[in-house]
Amino acid sequence: MSFIGKRLVITLATLFLVSLLTFTAFALIPGDPALLALGIEATGEQLAEMRANMGLDRSFPEQYFSWLARFFTGKLGYSSRFHGASISGMILERLPVTFTLAALSLLFIVLISVPAVLLSVKKENGFVDRLMNTVTAINISFPGFFLGVLFIWVFGLVLRLFVPGAYVDYRENSGAFLAYLLFPALAIAIPNAAIVIKFLRASVFQQLRLEYVRTAYSKGNSRQRVLYRHILKNAIIPAVTLLGMITGEIFSGSIVIEQVFTIPGIGRLLIASITSRDYTMVQTLVVYIAFMVVLANTLVDIAIRAIDPRIRFR
Repeated sequence: MSFIGKRLVITLATLFLVSLLTFTAFALIPGDPALLALGIEATGEQLAEMRANMGLDRSFPEQYFSWLARFFTGKLGYSSRFHGASISGMILERLPVTFTLAALSLLFIVLISVPAVLLSVKKENGFVDRLMNTVTAINISFPGFFLGVLFIWVFGLVLRLFVPGAYVDYRENSGAFLAYLLFPALAIAIPNAAIVIKFLRASVFQQLRLEYVRTAYSKGNSRQRVLYRHILKNAIIPAVTLLGMITGEIFSGSIVIEQVFTIPGIGRLLIASITSRDYTMVQTLVVYIAFMVVLANTLVDIAIRAIDPRIRFR
């Protein structure tokens, strides 16, 4: 079997295990979903009918495989928190928001971290290198929600570059939608870019001390040519691994930032569902988040193998 085939099989097996554990955990949570949906004034007959409609009168394996089939077909049922709205419809409505926010964040991470490292490694412990270390240390120490609040105060209330809380739906005005997401994306990107800079910088300086670099210099190559043609290809592998972990996190919903900027994405939907004990919605979102994390790690493994075919994964 090919490498990609093996990774896909492992990914599917992991997702199956995650879905089983998630379903089991929610099945063991105390409480009656039928009672939660109907309220405490429901009669015994109404509760029995609701349990039958929800499939709670069947055995655990039947419930699990029935839920798994509904998950893959998109027929996930209805939310008890959002007045019987379709779960699949609500998730599909919010996916473009979270995906756009995540894509912008990743773009900013790359645009910030790669040029910063290239400037920093020109001279180890030089002025630019020390300045970059100081700036990244400060940015790492700032949590995303603090930057979000800071951006709202500075760019929203003081400079009035955007109106805090005035989210524009992507179906109404795509330009205004993207403009509103710029500052939330920066709030996500800056701390993560600082971490990527730390990893990539350390990896580049480690490669600079290896024998193949001395050999490249002895052949008359300039420092810039050695850096771009040889060092970055090897140094970028740890950064790609880290970036994959960050990707899984932000694509699964940047919960705090969506709350701070009142963005109706997956993260905010998860918080609202947990608060209202909408277990069916929470269960679906947990599996979705696990899927995004596993998928991101699988893509990272494939990317690393493409960058350096000598690397082998068991």
